[in-house]
Amino acid sequence: MKLANRKAIITGAAKGMGAAITTTLAREGADVVVTARDTAALEDVAAEVRALGRQAHVVACDVIEEDQVEAMVKKALEAFDGRIDILVNVAGVTGPIETPVQDIKVEDFDYVIIANERGTFLPIKHVAPTMIAQKSGNIVNISGTSGLRGYPMRTAYSASKWAVRGITRTVALELGRYDVNVNAVCPGIVETPRMRKLCEGKARVRGWTVEEVYDEYVQDMALKRVTMPQDIANAVLFLASPDARQITGQHIAVDGGWDV
Repeated sequence: MKLANRKAIITGAAKGMGAAITTTLAREGADVVVTARDTAALEDVAAEVRALGRQAHVVACDVIEEDQVEAMVKKALEAFDGRIDILVNVAGVTGPIETPVQDIKVEDFDYVIIANERGTFLPIKHVAPTMIAQKSGNIVNISGTSGLRGYPMRTAYSASKWAVRGITRTVALELGRYDVNVNAVCPGIVETPRMRKLCEGKARVRGWTVEEVYDEYVQDMALKRVTMPQDIANAVLFLASPDARQITGQHIAVDGGWDV
C-alpha cells in the first residue's frame, strides 16, 4: 500500500470530496484524524475507515478558529505518537452564487476569504512544526479551477481559491528544505450535494431549470462529463504518496478540461 502506516489529518472530511479522500487514503494504509464541524457525518466516515482496518479519530473543529485548530492538531499528535505525515485541507465554503461584484455584501465577501484562506493557513501553521522536526511530510490543499481563471459572479470564491494557490507555493518554498512537499488540487465542478445547491442557486437567479445549469457546466468541459469525488481523491492520493516525491509548489487541475 502506498501509505502504509502513514498518519493523516483531513479537514472538511464529513462529506463529498472530504469523505472520498479520507476513505481513499485509508484504503492505501493511512490512519486518519477526520475533522469538521459536523461530527455526526464524521462518525459515518470514521466507521468506513475502521472497517478497512485503519485507525480513525473524530475531532470537531472549526478551521477558522485558531484555538480549535491547535487543539485538534494536539489530539492528532497524541493519537499518533507525535507523528503527522499528511495534511489535506479540504474544508471551505462556497459563498455568494450568481452575484455581481457590486452586489456582494462585504460581510459575505469577508466570510468566504476567512473560511477558505484562514481555514487553509491555520492547519498548516500548526502541523508545520511537526513536519519540520521529523523532516518529512505531505500537505495537499484543495484550491479550485476558479483559482486558475476568472469566474464571473463568484468574486469572493475565486479570490479565495487564487489565494490558496499562493499559500501553497509560498509554504512549499519555506518547507522544502525539510523534505515537506506542499501541493494543491484544483477541482472544477464536482458531483456532490454542494454542486446541487450551486446549480439550484444559479437556476433560481436565472429562471432556468437545474438541469439547464448542470448541462451548461458539462458543455464547458473538454471531456463533457462532471468530475466525481473519487477523481479528486485519486489526485490527492498521488500527491500524498511517494510517487510525488519530486513535486512541490504545484497544482493539478481535475476539472474535465474546464480550464483548457
